[in-house]
Amino acid sequence: MSKIDELAVNSIRVLAVDAIQKANSGHPGLPLGAAPAAYEIWAHQMKHNPKNPDWANRDRFILSGGHGSAMLYSLLHLFGYGLTVEDLKQFRQIGSLTPGHPEYRHTKGIEATTGPLGAGMGMAVGMAMAEAHLAARFNKEGYPVVDHHTFVLGGDGCMQEGITYEAMSLAGTLKLNKLIVIYDSNKISIEGDTDIAFTENVAKRFEAMGFGVFVVEEGNDTEAIGKAIAAAKADTEKPSLVIVKTVIGYGTPKAGTASVHGSPVGAEGIEVMKDNFGWPSKEPFFVPDEAYAHYAELQKKLAEDEEKWNALYEEYKAKFPEDARELTVCTDPSFAEKALEDEGYWTDLVNDLKPAKVLDYSKDADATRNVSGWVLNKKLKVLLPGLIGGSADLAPSNMTYMSGIGDYSAADYTGRNLHFGIREFAMSAITNGMVLHGLKTFCATFFVFSDYVKPMARLAALMQIPTIYVLTHDSIGVGEDGPTHEPIEQLAMLRSLPNFHCFRPADATETLAAWYSAVTSKNTPTALVLTRQNLAPLAGSSKEALKGAYIVADANKETPDAILMASGSEVDLCVKAKEKLAEEGIDARVVSVPCMDIFEEQSDEYKEKILPSKVRARVAVEAACDFGWGKYVGLDGAYVTMKGFGASGPNKLLFEKYGFTAENVAQTVKKVVSK
Repeated sequence: MSKIDELAVNSIRVLAVDAIQKANSGHPGLPLGAAPAAYEIWAHQMKHNPKNPDWANRDRFILSGGHGSAMLYSLLHLFGYGLTVEDLKQFRQIGSLTPGHPEYRHTKGIEATTGPLGAGMGMAVGMAMAEAHLAARFNKEGYPVVDHHTFVLGGDGCMQEGITYEAMSLAGTLKLNKLIVIYDSNKISIEGDTDIAFTENVAKRFEAMGFGVFVVEEGNDTEAIGKAIAAAKADTEKPSLVIVKTVIGYGTPKAGTASVHGSPVGAEGIEVMKDNFGWPSKEPFFVPDEAYAHYAELQKKLAEDEEKWNALYEEYKAKFPEDARELTVCTDPSFAEKALEDEGYWTDLVNDLKPAKVLDYSKDADATRNVSGWVLNKKLKVLLPGLIGGSADLAPSNMTYMSGIGDYSAADYTGRNLHFGIREFAMSAITNGMVLHGLKTFCATFFVFSDYVKPMARLAALMQIPTIYVLTHDSIGVGEDGPTHEPIEQLAMLRSLPNFHCFRPADATETLAAWYSAVTSKNTPTALVLTRQNLAPLAGSSKEALKGAYIVADANKETPDAILMASGSEVDLCVKAKEKLAEEGIDARVVSVPCMDIFEEQSDEYKEKILPSKVRARVAVEAACDFGWGKYVGLDGAYVTMKGFGASGPNKLLFEKYGFTAENVAQTVKKVVSK
């Protein structure tokens, strides 16, 4: 390592450790050990322009070991991304640009929110898949306008997480040669030496998954790290794993111990560290002018990469105008809304036309998963050329296969049907990565397996990205497969997520509304929870579904005697119960609640109009647990919901067994009214 490189690396280390010490909280172990690898990548191996963090053809860098965020913030400061020393001094403080783990949208230069170990690994695979897809579709000979790498850095913890191997197994299968995984191998975790729980040969495992593997024995050897990465880039057949053997907490008295993983080094330890580095000042956050000048020179060279690309892209646009336009369309987050409005059929929805008219969809009754598949194939795949998605080996059941647009594979990255294999956890992370890269992307599985999806759905909500989740087989209507496959508590789980829209449509019209909401969303992920069983069109379903809840069948008088509330297949059940109640002189209102989350976003006036507070006789009906309905049902209301798990049997008999009949709903309403 040259003198100036050593100074540059130690600048990263010192700033990170000082930030952690000032906060009296954080993880100095990773920054101290991995700083040389991170510096080599950012300074010499990665295309990026600090003056334009959103440059389309930049290489992506994801810190999967997000607890090492202090290192990433040091890099962003030194490379001129806008973070100041004052920002570093506010590390882990309320309202700062330097939170405890990296947060997308919050801080310039952060490509993904990371922290849950392995999540960044999955999202990196998604970014590499997006790059390969766009490159295959739009690059022309002599015009590689989409040509960048995805770097992801993680440690022993990431290598122990199952999501990493789910994702990397697919990356190897797909031969994503632009993906470079940096493994900060220091053999230490919070509880001590990794040998207590982790003795496998990571290199052999990655080789078995189809990776090229490169090993750097000395973590401070930036020249060796650079050569390994250059060799990884030269391998055009495989993704790469670069194992860099490091010392956790390098340079401090705690070096090589578990105690330096997640707690400050301490004032005395910092003094020893700075002496070991020959640091010219003991003043906190001091960086020599020579180091800043070096980083400034690096920034100039990095800006040249974008300048060259801009010139190339201008030529590309002139020579291939239609391709350039479609590339823009595929990566324009606002295009969906424009395209659907221009086409007109979504405008028809807003004008309160039924799907039978809008989409020429004429079936009297159908499963909402079938309606969803019909919408995908008849309109969305055509109107949205950037739409890409797939299922965890369940496309024929989820109805998410889009005919005629090809399958994404190592042999053909242009296909827009993704095959994730049976990897729900990784699938949802990969999908997030593709959305972060700029594509409109969905993934699909059975609703009961949303338990595997939820951690990455949570990250999508936190990152404010509009990932779409198609979740079919929505209730005890799954039937014969039994309780292992019948979701009961999952609606409550997804509804509890902030900034997340969980749609459970009651018929074709509401399914159309759900898709419209999902593909036009800018900052909020959406789950479409769809049935296996057939649902009849509702006479009262309409555009109002876009408000989350609305009156689907009203009472005859201004103030109803009771209000029935439901989602999905149970809305029609409530309409039938309303008819029975009318025979006995009880005038009820039926409210469809396809999306509680969106209903909560409406004005107080609208919510009062739909659920007037003076009507306290309310019943919620849903083939799931009642958790979450209490705020609408109130103290005087009642529930027709699941009190336990389901059973195996024909779905019609199951609905009868658990009380989902018009007779039982009507009887429940009568009890509430008579209180």
